[in-house]
Formats: sequence, structure tokens, C-alpha cells
Amino acid sequence: MTERKIDWVSFYTCVALILMICVPLVAFPGRGSLVLESLYRFVVEELGVVYLLASLACICLLLWLALGRYGRVKLSSHGEGPEFSTVSWLAMLFCGGIGAGLMYWCGIEWTYYYTAPPFGAAPRSMEAAEWAATYGMYHWGITAWAIYCLPALAIAYPYYTRRIPWLRFSNGCHRYLRGRELGPAGRFVDFWLMVAIIAGAGSSLAFCTPMIAACIARVFGVPYAFWMNLMVIGLSVAIFATSVWLGLKRGMKNLSDLTLLLSFVFLAFVLLVGPTNFLVRSSVNSVGVMLQNFIRMNFWTDPYLRSGFLENWTIFYWAWWMSYAPFIGLFVTRISRGRTIREVITGMLVFGSLGCALFYMVVGNFAMHLELTGQLAVTEIVQNEGGAVAVPAILGELPWGTAVIALFAAISLAFSATTYDAAAQALAAALTLRLPEGQDPARWLRVFWALAIGIMPATLMYVGGLKVVQTIILVSSLPILAICIVMTVALLKDLRKDHPPERTAA
Repeated sequence: MTERKIDWVSFYTCVALILMICVPLVAFPGRGSLVLESLYRFVVEELGVVYLLASLACICLLLWLALGRYGRVKLSSHGEGPEFSTVSWLAMLFCGGIGAGLMYWCGIEWTYYYTAPPFGAAPRSMEAAEWAATYGMYHWGITAWAIYCLPALAIAYPYYTRRIPWLRFSNGCHRYLRGRELGPAGRFVDFWLMVAIIAGAGSSLAFCTPMIAACIARVFGVPYAFWMNLMVIGLSVAIFATSVWLGLKRGMKNLSDLTLLLSFVFLAFVLLVGPTNFLVRSSVNSVGVMLQNFIRMNFWTDPYLRSGFLENWTIFYWAWWMSYAPFIGLFVTRISRGRTIREVITGMLVFGSLGCALFYMVVGNFAMHLELTGQLAVTEIVQNEGGAVAVPAILGELPWGTAVIALFAAISLAFSATTYDAAAQALAAALTLRLPEGQDPARWLRVFWALAIGIMPATLMYVGGLKVVQTIILVSSLPILAICIVMTVALLKDLRKDHPPERTAA
């Protein structure tokens, strides 16, 4: 087995980066929050359209790759078959890609669109309700998974076909680095992988941790307090530290399989005991609304009303997925040996999008039904007490509410752990100088990063505020966007060189 040497320069740089971000925010939370909010507003106002156009280009390019002759290209150096079964592969794709952020937003995201809808619709109107039931699926749909997928292919193709002996974000720029992957240019690219993991993964846990804590408080009938957030972070870190200690095949694979099974049980229960007819009708209607308006939603820049909807939501989401893309790309590369380019694109864009849509169709529409029928004032709870408190309140309206909340908290904790497992695996791999196919990074390194990543969400919750989390994500995603463009060009050139068009005989 090849010795897995550690890239100590990048290791200490990453540790220093965490401290440089967290220490000032903790020492000066008020001033740090104001600076971040000003920076956020500047980026979304001046560069927001760039994110929209880049996401559209990403979708078009992936469809071209999947439907064309390159779709048959296998991510393998010697023609090996898939390393994992299709079910386990899809489970790891889904669980690694969404985290517990989906569990937080699927139940309450519609409230923001219902009270402040897009396209100039009247708040709390029927039109607002239609957009509210649709936009969540759009934000967590094909565009999100396309942003994940393209970097994954750009990293996986040279890793498996050019036999690059390490698994790093800079693999995607291998064509231009030409043996200087450990030089300044290569390290600069990998530095932004570290930023993306720390910001994207840390921000996701900052969203979902208060929700899980609020669920636990409701189950045990105790007041919600900040120390419970730290307890949840500790539990989550312990789970994914154990998972990364066991390794990919015994840890992440089994955890993902279990999480996906519990998710289907939970969704089936809500669908059957909830307002089934309304859930089915509203879901079908939302799919129709999205299909009919998909082009409009992707090109809408809100040039006249300037309502802030685009900047606060769509651009934020595209930036969030962009900040996640590097480590999801590395993780997908690790689990996709033997898959074809078409399989990877189909698995991520189709099955990933469908999985997210199911949560919005069932949980989101159930919550909206409570609001529309007057059974529970969900929008008021979100506005006055926050989304973290609203989620257990929504689930408490179901039969056996306490048991349902406990199951939901367990699934959320597992989703959180799978995402951080993927992040720790990716970061440990990027800090390993040589990592041949099928091998995991050193066990101690995986566990170290499983513990270190938990520092960021604790800091963000201390500083407080959705805008702070959004800004961290947005700023970290901007250089990633530029790097991904370079990686895409390199991928296309490599594919064209390695798989020239067949010449027909004259």
C-alpha cells in the first residue's frame, strides 16, 4: 500500500484559516456582523447576475455531456465496474450533498415566499401560495445538483484516467498546472477548497443545529437554550467522527443507507396520516408551475421592482451550492469509480433533485396546509420565534407528534453527520500528498477534521443572524466560481483529446 504522506503546509494553512475567521468574529461579533453584511450587499448587487448565467451554462453543458458521445466515458483507468451498489451510491450522493439544511428549510422556506413572494405577487394570495410551494423545489432542484456535478466530473476524470496520485480540488486544473500541483498555483486552488468546506459545511450546521436542539427540547419538555446547540454539535461531531474512523465502506455507506431508509419511512408516514389529498394535489400543481416557469425563474433578475427576493434567496442558494461544490466534487469522485459520465449526471441531477423535491412536497405542503386551514399560524411562529422553533411546532400537529419529532431530529442529526463525513473525507484527502484509487486518507486526519469543522457553526451561532451565514457562503463561493470555469474548460479539452470523433470512411 502506498504511503499516505501529509501535506503539512496545507494542513497548517487550513488550521490558521479557521482561527483567522473564527477568532475575530468571536472577539468583535457586532462589528464583524456589520462588515459581513456590507460585503454581502456589494457582491449580490454587482455580481448576482453572474451566478444566474453560470448556473444556466452549467445545466446546458451537463445535458450536452450526458446526451452526447462523452456520456459513455467511464470514470475508470482499467475498465473496472462500480465500487458500490447503485442504491448505496445514490444514498451517499444524496446524504453527502444535502445535509440537514434540507430538513430545516423544507418545512419553513415557503413561509418567506408566501409573505414576500416573487414576481410582484400579492403577499398571502393564491398566487403567492403557488410560488411558495414551488420555489423551494426549484432552489434545491436541478440547478443545485448541476453546480455540484460539473466540478465532480472535472476532478474525477483526470483522477481516474490520468492516474493522478492524489485526490485534490486542483486535479480539475491538472491540464494547466502540468506537474506543479504542489506549487503556488496548485496550492492556491486547494486553499479555496479549504475555505469552501469551512464556510459551506459550517454554515449548514449553523442552520440546522438550533432546529435539532429545539426538537430535543420539545421532546423532553425543557426550555430551549443556547447550550443545547453546543450539545447537538457535540453529538453530530461524535457521529461523523465515528463514521470517518470506520472508513467509507463501513461508516459513510452504512450511515447513508440507514438515513435514507428512515427518511422514506418519515415521508411515507406524513403523507399517509396528513392531508393526503391536499399534499398530492399541491405537489402535482407545484411541479406544473415549475415546469411552466423554469426558464422564467432562471432568467428573472427583478430589474424593475428590486424587491430583494433574488438577492436574498436565489443568488444566496446558487452561492451556497457553489461553496459546497468543491468538497462534494471530491466526495463524489471518491465514490464514483467505475461509473460513466452519464450515470453520474443522471444520478445527481435526476435522483438528487427528486429526493429534495419529496421533502418539499410532503413536509412543506403539510406545513402550508396548517397555515391555510388556520390549524397553526406557521408564518407568525417563523417571524416571531424563528424557524428552529417552527419546525417542531409543525411536526407536533401530526399524530404521535412527540415520536415524530424525535424521529425527525434523529434523521436531521444523521443527515448532518453524513455531510460532515463527506467534508472531513474531502479535506483529509486534499491534505494527503498521495492517495491512490480506492484508499482513504489517514484515519487520524479524517477524525481531526471531523472535530475541527465543528468550530465554525458554533462561531456563526454566537455571532448570530441569517445574513452573517449568507455572507460567509457568498464570499467563499466567488473564487470557486472562477476556478470551476477553468476546470470546465480543462475537462472539455481532455475529453476532446482522449475521445476524438469517429471518422467515417470516405
